[in-house]
Amino acid sequence: MTSLLFSPVRVAGRDLPNRIVVSPMCQYSAVDGTAQAWHRLHLGSFAASGVGTLILEATAVERAGRITHGCLGLYSDANEAALAPILADLRAVAPAMRIGIQLAHAGRKASSQRPWEGGEGLGPDQEPWPTEAPSAIAFGPGRPVPKEIDADGLVRIREAFVASARRADRLGFDLIELHAAHGYLLHAFLSPISNQRRDSYGGSPENRMRFPLEVARAVRAAWPRDKALGVRITGSDWIEGGLTLDDAVALSRALEAAGLDFVTVSSGGVVPGVKIPVRPGYQVHFAAAVKRATKLAVMTVGMINDPHQAEAIVASGEADLIAIGRAFLDDPHWPWRAAAALGAKPPHPVQYERVRAELWPGAVAVAGHRPGDAKRPPSAA
Repeated sequence: MTSLLFSPVRVAGRDLPNRIVVSPMCQYSAVDGTAQAWHRLHLGSFAASGVGTLILEATAVERAGRITHGCLGLYSDANEAALAPILADLRAVAPAMRIGIQLAHAGRKASSQRPWEGGEGLGPDQEPWPTEAPSAIAFGPGRPVPKEIDADGLVRIREAFVASARRADRLGFDLIELHAAHGYLLHAFLSPISNQRRDSYGGSPENRMRFPLEVARAVRAAWPRDKALGVRITGSDWIEGGLTLDDAVALSRALEAAGLDFVTVSSGGVVPGVKIPVRPGYQVHFAAAVKRATKLAVMTVGMINDPHQAEAIVASGEADLIAIGRAFLDDPHWPWRAAAALGAKPPHPVQYERVRAELWPGAVAVAGHRPGDAKRPPSAA
């Protein structure tokens, strides 16, 4: 049996070893944007998994663009220097794995507590900072009203994305994903819920797309053409009057025309308290619609935990890549389990060869064999 999930795919000038992607997952454990020991251990836990692509968490392009005090950044020399040895370790352990970074600006969702501190806006004794957004509309009750970004601010933030992209290139990242979903700044410009500007950056869909597209084009000009550049977009705001799948398709076509290579289609996050029909694969139909409408590589994400479901999504052509988050936190070796379930060769390193079913009876449940199918392990380790 040939597994499409474990087949290679080319995006821009990079060959990805397989279709499995570690989705960006905020760790809220940086110090002034600078990676710490936690990041080395957390990211390193995926290096031996056989995953095709690893994308670092939402990484702020300026200090004020962090969600929390603990968010990763790529806006200073210290931020850049701290990532260099971590990336060197990842490449040494997994030379075939592609490494990406998600560049972001939190917008009106900035200056927040870490999730385990409550996740609300920072209190006066927690060193809050002023927030900015397309319009002076607070994210929710009790949250600060952001400053509407003026023309100078738009230039500053666009150039911050470009500067971070150049740092990412110096660090040797293979791909960049710009974050334009989950209610953060670029998504806030796109959504009529959060963008009520009366200038050329608000109003019509074309105007609301203007700033995210300016950022995308500016980063494209600074980012090598043989390295993949994409955007995480939203398939739905899940609220009346918000963005819909038609908007996602229109934005994807505009991004394709701007020379981008891929999109990841997520949803929600522009306002708190919205009911989202979460279930395994609940966002796949968004990706499928974008896939039909463009020639971009398309990544889907959202509760895709079962290897057979992931395989079916790729086999059906609904998406090219499967981004997985929580399942990797639960099991950093998820690709091993997926390979065994799909009859593919488990992508483990040679140092872990002793876990093969022929040598270790504990592997038979993973491989789907009966207990008696496995040979007894050798007496010596």
